[in-house]
Amino acid sequence: MGLRQNDLIDLVVPMFEVDSYKSKMGSDQDICVVSFNVVEKAAADDLVKFIEGGYSFVLDADATSGEQSDGYYRVFVEMERDQKVPDQIMELVDGVSRLTGKPFTYRYYKGFKPEAATLESLTATVPVDKEAYDELVNESNMNNFKNFFSNSFVEEIFMTENDLVIKKIYADPLGFEVKDFGKTKDIVESIEDKININDFAETMYLTKYLGNYNITKFGTKTITLENRGYTLVVERI
Repeated sequence: MGLRQNDLIDLVVPMFEVDSYKSKMGSDQDICVVSFNVVEKAAADDLVKFIEGGYSFVLDADATSGEQSDGYYRVFVEMERDQKVPDQIMELVDGVSRLTGKPFTYRYYKGFKPEAATLESLTATVPVDKEAYDELVNESNMNNFKNFFSNSFVEEIFMTENDLVIKKIYADPLGFEVKDFGKTKDIVESIEDKININDFAETMYLTKYLGNYNITKFGTKTITLENRGYTLVVERI
């Protein structure tokens, strides 16, 4: 018997990613990869079967054989990159959301800020041909969290929904909740708290852990990290 409504409730993270992972079937210029995070291996396998059996435009669907470093199993869905891909992603996510009972957000190309999964946002965000894809990935995209921390000597960086986890060898991982991201001028003007000049120890610790970023603490919780004119606002978790 196939999956029914709410069969995967609490088993799939209600946020998917687009173009964060490489295609195994061809060039990333030609293939769009959508990925889901799933709590259990059996649920990941069930989701793969549901997708393969229900969507003719899907070229391939597959699940990781083991649990990933962030504690989830990954399900990858590949489809042709063309003018129809935003509509196809929306159709796919609409079906998965019925299984989970929750609306989805999405992150494009390892961006910091998830967006609501709507046809309008997908159409505005997802490249539909190789020229648009090349233009996006070749530019200096600070909204890609891997790019933002590219100067850091950390071992691993990953995000789940709004949580950013950074791991460094021989040190405990750091966890942050992402609060905002954008051009430094706009971000600084939006922060209401005053600079905390008394918590110098935490600023120094983060600088040693993350690298030579412009790190500032505001109030008791807000931390900003600046890199090449862009600023990430986080709180420790």
